Amino acid sequence: MSKGLIFDIKKYAINDGPGIRITLFFKGCPLSCIWCHNPEGISEYQQKMYAASKCIGAIKCIEVCPEGALTLTPEGIVTDTERCTLCGKCALACPTKAIEMSGREYTTDELMKIIERETIFFDHSEGGVTFSGGEPLMHHQKLLELLDRCGQKQIHTVVDTALFAKTEIVLEVANQTNLFLVDLKAFDSEIHKRYTGVSNELILKNITVLADNGHDFIIRIPFIHGVNTDKETLEKEATFLSKLSWKRKEINLLLYHDIAKGKHQKLGTNFNREGLETPSNAEIELAKTIFFIGFMVPSILYSSNSMQTLRS
Repeated sequence: MSKGLIFDIKKYAINDGPGIRITLFFKGCPLSCIWCHNPEGISEYQQKMYAASKCIGAIKCIEVCPEGALTLTPEGIVTDTERCTLCGKCALACPTKAIEMSGREYTTDELMKIIERETIFFDHSEGGVTFSGGEPLMHHQKLLELLDRCGQKQIHTVVDTALFAKTEIVLEVANQTNLFLVDLKAFDSEIHKRYTGVSNELILKNITVLADNGHDFIIRIPFIHGVNTDKETLEKEATFLSKLSWKRKEINLLLYHDIAKGKHQKLGTNFNREGLETPSNAEIELAKTIFFIGFMVPSILYSSNSMQTLRS
């Protein structure tokens, strides 16, 4: 039975699909979005995360390291990456969890036991399980195993994806899932490539294929000042989406925020190196107006500091 590297499991999730859900985050993504709020999910390999603010200098991590890869400095614990084998013993020994390992292998049986323990919440809220990441389609064989098992248990499934995958994989997964949450990062291909590392032609094709084949999906747009908040971009997106043979016609605007700052510090990577900003109220209102016109009979279903939902 295949295994999958999971970097987080979030219970009682309420923004990852309908009802109360459990969300499983697969590690690894073919995109490298500058604004990614799960930067620990980009690499497909296990990583060590370190929070100097939590470190109390207990040195237990140093004592248990079989490779002698850790050193206590005035700035905290420093890891010699050439010596470190990512065995995780330091993380287990750390009394304050200043050191964490991101990424763990689970069998399908292990994950299903975790999912099935949450079914009482699914039953009372019409919820279920969401497979996110990273990019779950990178692990489509593992994902298909889980979707099949959830289907046997009549558990509602959602796949949160950028759809940057072979179309045949997208359709194979679509045939076994109830709903997609599809990230549309940017509409212009060059802008998409600048901020994510890949062009978006395949993504737009796969969105169209999902619509043409009658699969259910919601479009989610990371909404970021200076990236995709201008009128021209919004009109192009609205025109493209309004022409799809798409029953639901629901769009989530995901407002840019700095939640990933602490994660970047733990990983030792750069946060917001492009100086990205949250969209202004005027930009949000412009988006609402343009998408409302595109979808004819709109209404606002949900709003918070991080998400605006538009639906007709």
